[in-house]
Amino acid sequence: MPDETPSVVELQARWDKIRIANVYDTLDKMGYPNQCIDLGIRPLFPHQHLAGTAITVRGSAYPVTKGTEADEWTGDLFEELRKILYPGCVVIIDSGGEQYAEKFGEITSWALEQGGAHGIVVDTFIRDLLGLEVIPDYTVCARGTSPIEPSARWRIDALNVTIGMPGTLTSHIRVDPGDWVIGGPDGVMIVPQAIAMEALVEAEDLERREEGMRADLAAGASFDDAFNKWGRA
Repeated sequence: MPDETPSVVELQARWDKIRIANVYDTLDKMGYPNQCIDLGIRPLFPHQHLAGTAITVRGSAYPVTKGTEADEWTGDLFEELRKILYPGCVVIIDSGGEQYAEKFGEITSWALEQGGAHGIVVDTFIRDLLGLEVIPDYTVCARGTSPIEPSARWRIDALNVTIGMPGTLTSHIRVDPGDWVIGGPDGVMIVPQAIAMEALVEAEDLERREEGMRADLAAGASFDDAFNKWGRA
């Protein structure tokens, strides 16, 4: 009997239609009110939307002293990261406290996109703004851009482990490999894998009602009539 479980790419197409506020309202109603990543982290290009399952990256500050053994080993697991990419994934990075160097950039993002990544979420900075904008079907969520080169300042320590991203209503948000990452102009949400299907169905219903409300208002309906019909404001 064929497997009827929707693929990540099929679910991604559904999540891509959900506005971030509706993701938040859905999770809040389900008892998960603290899933919004720090509001300073959002798409660099505001009209983009991001949806996909997490491949997590944990890094750390990495001061290098030239001529030492440390200089010979950078801890760069980038090639290992490329091997575990898949269609519909999102690379999400806990920088481990290094605040200023860029984490990935235009050329490395091309490599991620070619491996199937739909985008990247970085808790600090990335670089090459103009180059990132033209990568097709690829959304970058970060605090902004930085020109500072990372090789002597930051390294990847681990892949596909539990990480903590800075939160908005809580200090950190747990992100496990396979959790859904949903981003848009209003911010970035983490949807735990265990509740993702239930949350998607609920969010789609909110989206349907809100679209109905919006269409009726645009057609000239009064707010009260539209609200009584759709129950969404």
